[in-house]
Amino acid sequence: MAYLQRTVDQELNQLLPGLAAIALDGAKGVGKTETAERRASSLFRLDSRARRTIVQADADVVLRAEPPVLVDEWQLVPEVWDVVRRQVDADPTPGQFLLTGSASPRPGATAHSGAGRIVRLRMRPMTLHERQVEVPTVSLRDLLSRPGTAVGGDTAIGLPDYVEEILRSGLPGVRGLAPRARRAQLDGYLRGVVDRDVPENGLAVRKTEVLLGWLRAYAAATSTTTAYARILDAATPGESDKPAKTTGIAYRDVLTRLWLLDPVPGWVPTNNPFTRLQQAPKHHLADPALAARLLGASEATLLTGAGDVLGVRDGTLLGHLFESLATLCVRVGAQAAEATTAHLLTRDGDHKIDLVVVRDDGRVLALEVKLAATVSDRDVRHLMWLRRSLGDALLDAVVLTTGPAAYRRPDGIAVVPLALLGP
Repeated sequence: MAYLQRTVDQELNQLLPGLAAIALDGAKGVGKTETAERRASSLFRLDSRARRTIVQADADVVLRAEPPVLVDEWQLVPEVWDVVRRQVDADPTPGQFLLTGSASPRPGATAHSGAGRIVRLRMRPMTLHERQVEVPTVSLRDLLSRPGTAVGGDTAIGLPDYVEEILRSGLPGVRGLAPRARRAQLDGYLRGVVDRDVPENGLAVRKTEVLLGWLRAYAAATSTTTAYARILDAATPGESDKPAKTTGIAYRDVLTRLWLLDPVPGWVPTNNPFTRLQQAPKHHLADPALAARLLGASEATLLTGAGDVLGVRDGTLLGHLFESLATLCVRVGAQAAEATTAHLLTRDGDHKIDLVVVRDDGRVLALEVKLAATVSDRDVRHLMWLRRSLGDALLDAVVLTTGPAAYRRPDGIAVVPLALLGP
């Protein structure tokens, strides 16, 4: 299969000429190794037992290889991190090391964070732009850098296509498979996380089915701020002997270290014009396809509105999965534009903004996600409230839809089909 350019390729092209070491973080299967290997002269695959044994015996072996040196799954031999850090201290020549990791090491596994020596980049599953389902006509970077920039373009991508993309996954090795093989691969991926990856990362799970149930409950809470206590309770319905709260925290922590959970934090502005904001994260798995598979969702069930969402009473499961797909697309573009992504929700729930992309100077781009082809005045009421609240600090406001065309409303709010949004 031909390599499809990733947005993080642009970031690596910009950073490698000036940095000695870059770590590419992300869940298994997102394409880290293939992307990094294209830039490496030497490769150490630490998921190979034989290669891992050599590096465990002498971690300095990576210093004797021809640069750029790629250390794949470096967290399996955490000593490599400290070796690379010390080498960068001694010789900051750019382009020496690439490290890829499918898990963050447990606290204390490395002697130093690597801050200032090893720059970390997050790699996520493929966005719609990276999947080449459509040629984007609206740039997230332009929306962030040129407020009020013109938007336009048409697409034939409709609701059934978005459903297909949710189910096909953004994992390169999964999305090309036939439907039954794809479902089996996603099942195997999830079972591998529960049976192998979680224990390897320090959490002994007595009942793996309880952890799998927790993951299903988390999937049902996609795109919501449902309390973790409620997720844990929903994981074991009807059982009197519920797991302790600390068990749920342990699940959350280890699955976050595995990059499988990708929550969006609540936005806390530096100069806060708001007095009552929730800081609870909005829940997302790394790939909406994993959430759909955990919940047994199919094209037929999603299109008919079936499926329950944990913690909310409005919206369909498809709506929440579509928001998760939109969140993936926005976060990848935001990172490339050196911006961060959050969400906004007031404590009483009377105002919410699905995604807030924040520049270094604190000015923001606000985006709402709507599972519909048309946008009404009611659909933009939260964006209009935010505009009144922030004034010039609001760069632009956008509604992401399943519609056929990108345009600006008379009130200035941009309406953009998700398929037309690019980095």
